[in-house]
Amino acid sequence: MDVTREDMLMTGTGDFGRRISYHRHQLGLTAQQVADRADMSAGYVQHLEGHLGTPDTGTVARLAAALETTVEDLLGGGRDRPPGPGSGSADAVLEVLEPGECLRLVAPGGIGRVAFNSPDGPTVLPVNYKLHDGAIVFRTAPGGPMDQDLRTGVEGVEIKIGFEVDRIDEAQREGWSVLIQGPAHHVSQDEVDKAAQAGVTPWTGGERRLYIRIVPHQITGRRIHGL
Repeated sequence: MDVTREDMLMTGTGDFGRRISYHRHQLGLTAQQVADRADMSAGYVQHLEGHLGTPDTGTVARLAAALETTVEDLLGGGRDRPPGPGSGSADAVLEVLEPGECLRLVAPGGIGRVAFNSPDGPTVLPVNYKLHDGAIVFRTAPGGPMDQDLRTGVEGVEIKIGFEVDRIDEAQREGWSVLIQGPAHHVSQDEVDKAAQAGVTPWTGGERRLYIRIVPHQITGRRIHGL
């Protein structure tokens, strides 16, 4: 697995500090902006991100609100359970998203799910992805199960697969889901340099040098929120 500069800086940091940093970057906020939201100093936010230990419950609650998450999530509670176990909102509204809005939501990259038919039946696997030149780009192992399952065996004919990304906000009882469908294109050797510009790194370790691009043929999405 590739190690980033951020990973190196966070080596001596506790779980609480990592979660603050993760949520802050997900929201695109600076330490000062989080500090303003939580009514504390930016230096203290940076201290919490970079050191072991957990502050008092009042500080945790203010940080959770500032980072648009829950105290439980910030403390790592429920990390082994599926998201969204609570009851739905009584006044929830389901909104159909336009393709442009769907692409805007998935544009930051992250973790999505690839869905396809394998010899064992319908399969869904998580992958790190980036949106690059209008296509979803992810990496897998050459000659591995996913590589083989996404090949038709006929030159020039590609398998149409599904790619899904979602975000659940348990605190607000809202969220969105985007589904992209298109052919899985195995990036050839002469296309690798261009695909590598996406900067996507695999979530898991190993030699995952094969780039796969999904050119969207169909884009759909839904957002659920309160009135």
